[in-house]
Amino acid sequence: MLIYHKTLKISVWKSVSIFLAVFAVFTCVKSLSRAVNALMTADLHITENELWLHAGAGIFYNVICLLFVLAAWYPACHCVQTMVTDENFAQTWYVFWILPVIFIGVNLFMIPKHRSTLYTGRILQCYIVFSLVLLIILLLFYVLFLMTAVSLNRNARLQQENHFLSLQQERYENLCMAIEEARQARHDIRHHFVRLSTLAEQGDIEKIKEYLSATTGKISGYNLHFCENQAVDSVFGYYSTIAERENVPFHALVSLPADLSIDEINLCLMFSNLLENTIQASVKAAPARRKINVEVYPHHNHLLLIHVENTFDGKIQQKNNIFQSSKHAGNGIGIESVRHIIDKNGGACDFTYKDGIFSAKIMLRI
Repeated sequence: MLIYHKTLKISVWKSVSIFLAVFAVFTCVKSLSRAVNALMTADLHITENELWLHAGAGIFYNVICLLFVLAAWYPACHCVQTMVTDENFAQTWYVFWILPVIFIGVNLFMIPKHRSTLYTGRILQCYIVFSLVLLIILLLFYVLFLMTAVSLNRNARLQQENHFLSLQQERYENLCMAIEEARQARHDIRHHFVRLSTLAEQGDIEKIKEYLSATTGKISGYNLHFCENQAVDSVFGYYSTIAERENVPFHALVSLPADLSIDEINLCLMFSNLLENTIQASVKAAPARRKINVEVYPHHNHLLLIHVENTFDGKIQQKNNIFQSSKHAGNGIGIESVRHIIDKNGGACDFTYKDGIFSAKIMLRI
């Protein structure tokens, strides 16, 4: 069990529970093999102090165990694997071990102290039936547990998805406001240029100076151009302004065309979560260390590669490969929301941190 646990990247509760579940099945098979052994040695004159293990019973035990392994191979590699890796179902593992332990205890209690006990009356027949019944009940329990786990996991995922959707809706509304402000800023700047052009044609330098002085404070601080896609451009402009306000150096190289096959709303929500996290983390770092670097570019016309780096101070906590929030107890929402969007769009992501640098590498299909 120690080797089994050390080779897995899951919690102790899960690995121990799985080990006990397998152990309980083999214990039931062992009881059945003990009955088979008694049948094979019934005609032999064996004293109470002699070993009464028959080689045929040992072969029977190993063959049955191997058949169980082969029968469980496919569901273990699919349904059970999904259940094990799903963190929504973690609490159930705290109680799953109880029934296997009970079955192990019952099978150990059933071991006869004396060989002759099995040949008394109908005890051997009852022993065989009881061993089979215990095995069937245990297997039925596992099937029921798996079905319940699948149902609970599905409900948990739906609840989580609804939670993400509500958060994304709120963030989307904020993004819409930021995009509208950026559009308004572009519209206002065009009017300013028209007015300045008119004054320049009139040669009225003093009025040009007065106009520039009056409008400088009203023009939005957005960096108004990061890429050709207006929605993404507005998101980067919005967060670059926040970064500038927080004295965080913000460097972004974004190469995106005006039209994308990927859903722009999801793309903007993903960038919004990433950039908000980078700013919040960088603000906590020493002013001299603060920085945010972003690279976004297409690759072979089929992939979109995203690399985001930011500095951070303090300790990043992970639990079962899920980043924990630094603002409240429990899982962090931002990165999990990014992962949710990436999974939904058939992409891949990798989040790493080392030497005070947090790095997000993302690949999306476009």
